[in-house]
Amino acid sequence: MIKFPVVVTDPVYQEPTKYNAYERWWLKRLKDKRDLPFIALLTQIHLAVIPFAILLYTPLLQGWQWWAVAIPYFYVSQFYFKGSFGLFLHCICHRKIWQPGVQWMQKYIYWFICPLFGHLGEGYYSHHIGMHHVVGNMPEDTSSTMRYQRDSFIDFLKYWLRFMVAGPATTALYFIKRKMPRFYVPLSWSEILFYVFAIAMCFVNLKATLLVFIVPFVFARFVMMLGNWTQHAFVDPVHPDDEFANSVICINTPYNHKCWNDGYHAFHHFRQAAHYTEYPAMFMAMQKDMKASKAIVFNGIHYLHVFFWLMTKRYDKLADNLVNIDATFASKQEAIAVMQSRTKRFD
Repeated sequence: MIKFPVVVTDPVYQEPTKYNAYERWWLKRLKDKRDLPFIALLTQIHLAVIPFAILLYTPLLQGWQWWAVAIPYFYVSQFYFKGSFGLFLHCICHRKIWQPGVQWMQKYIYWFICPLFGHLGEGYYSHHIGMHHVVGNMPEDTSSTMRYQRDSFIDFLKYWLRFMVAGPATTALYFIKRKMPRFYVPLSWSEILFYVFAIAMCFVNLKATLLVFIVPFVFARFVMMLGNWTQHAFVDPVHPDDEFANSVICINTPYNHKCWNDGYHAFHHFRQAAHYTEYPAMFMAMQKDMKASKAIVFNGIHYLHVFFWLMTKRYDKLADNLVNIDATFASKQEAIAVMQSRTKRFD
């Protein structure tokens, strides 16, 4: 285990010494100057992803030339940008970042950019904001992990397939029963229009549609479910609604630099409107709360490490990277016992 305190190296806001003309133009259109890095990401996507997605649909590329563009395109879009974009989407769902004159950017991102990364219109917003952060990880949440054994790969596959097949429909029904059209209407349209669009585009160019839209969609839902599974893998059965006892925290990892401090998931549930640059300070300020809940905090590893070691039941490896806040755990064996108890299925 790792002794506390630790030096936190995750990103916090630092005022730039100067801005270039492009940045100054965007600063006038953002509500918060701390969101300027999002503009850099969007700019890169418009330069390195969108033109090549369009090119793959044209007759300009044939045979090996098509594959020569398709393979690097898929890597860049789905492995280099996918994580950053997905967590950028997460951030702008929680915080309205645009000034009134450019609020159309939100819809533009939902309906034009999102499908390139496997997200369907406003469906993510509806589920995440309307359900996940209202219900938490409790049983009513269609992405709840509680009913599964969370160190079992078979159970993870059940979890993922269940959401793939029934997740959108059960989420829509949740909102319909509660008479919440502001969530079930955009969710339903997002799902329906994507399927209609994808089928239609298959007749235009099957190969390109598979690569640009359909495979990223399946991949995105797998990645999102893997992420949520890991974020809520350790749930205290006595206090399942305690944010620090049902959510993982990963600090000091390059993942936090690339994906906007997404490792601080418990703090995000605790204060969902906080800016991502505020989480490291919150972590240092809330030691007593984390100790009281026996929060699971990992240092130097991210969700993929946690997921792999859970699936292989390497609790010893997890314990080696566990931050022991103010002697929360008396020994490595106690820490392992707590983690094992929190991965068991329960209602």
